[in-house]
Amino acid sequence: MVTPHPKVLISGASIAGPTLAYWLQKYGFDVTVVERALTLRLGGQSIDVNGPARKVARLMGIEEQIRAANTGEMGTHWVDKNNQIKASFPKDGANSLTQELEIVRGDLVQILYDLTKENMTYHFDDQIQELSEEANQVHVTFASGRQESYDLVVAADGIRSSTRKLMFGDEPVFKYLGLCTAYLTIAKAETDTQWARWYTADDSRMLLLRPDREGTTRASINFLLSEEEYRKVNKQNKKEILLARLEGAGWEAERLAREVEKSDDIYLDGVGQIKAPCWAKGRFAMIGDAAYCPAPISGKGTTLAFTGAYLLAGELATHDTYEEAFASYERIMRPYVESVQKLPPGVPRLAYPKTALGVSIVNAVVGIMASEPVQKIASVLGSSEEEKEELQDGTPLPEYHVENKR
Repeated sequence: MVTPHPKVLISGASIAGPTLAYWLQKYGFDVTVVERALTLRLGGQSIDVNGPARKVARLMGIEEQIRAANTGEMGTHWVDKNNQIKASFPKDGANSLTQELEIVRGDLVQILYDLTKENMTYHFDDQIQELSEEANQVHVTFASGRQESYDLVVAADGIRSSTRKLMFGDEPVFKYLGLCTAYLTIAKAETDTQWARWYTADDSRMLLLRPDREGTTRASINFLLSEEEYRKVNKQNKKEILLARLEGAGWEAERLAREVEKSDDIYLDGVGQIKAPCWAKGRFAMIGDAAYCPAPISGKGTTLAFTGAYLLAGELATHDTYEEAFASYERIMRPYVESVQKLPPGVPRLAYPKTALGVSIVNAVVGIMASEPVQKIASVLGSSEEEKEELQDGTPLPEYHVENKR
């Protein structure tokens, strides 16, 4: 980099932003993080730190903290409308929804904030309003009216990133996958255990209940929805839409409907992927969901956030110019992102049958997948821990040996 202590502004204090901030600060950069929320956005659903992200967490010294904050989930029971278990996927088995480093999203956000808050500046209740790039710096105007200049600005503020729009215009697109998902935290009931319970209903619906460490239950309501109908979803009608989808679904749908009616904190959005032709332009760059959201059904959103942040920081620290660093970051990261975003044919529609017959077929297939012979084969063919921490095609995660320039 040209300046001795490059100033970098990161938009977003969730997972990708603080991870990037940690590594940049470690390499001697002067880092500021801006977050439009009043405080940290805690809560949320269970996520997992897997693949190369696990190695990044280990290098950051927080792997054991993540493990200690584990949700306690023992695995996943696939149930029918009578709550009878049709298949079980234990945490330590093959094809399990539950991973070793399973944690509620908000708990991970808190860990990352606590790790970084003493060594950099966080500005909450503010956001980037205008960006003006010049030859040697970027002038930033914030919604609060404050104005500052930085060497680089990075968008890490999620799938609906407003910063991305200022940087790249309409180039990145949201590819809707025909699926909507809703998340909410509900009161724990007698039927809830330390196992997640996955229920497939007819009319293309799926309900998921998962334990947490707080004595509550994390609920997810998922359903197929045409793009035309999806465009009509808004804050005012989301409860009405969810209640209509829960009607007649069976299993614990009535309980969920009651919780939806009284909840003031429901997340509802379409499931999709961000497709962007480039992740850097001039002195601007983006990481995480803002750049390459893989969709929650991939189970790799957190992995890409950690990995992309680590790679971008490392490349900036080891190249003479930010242009070279940005190009190298894309060269290494894009093949991995493309491999993660490549979903199997028919996903997600095959997992959301329209009829009762379709549900019975799905349950039968899942039962076969959970059977002992198939699990043994899957375990034998599974990757080693070292292979799981690699990028695509056996590419190892680069290691950067950089002395702190401060």
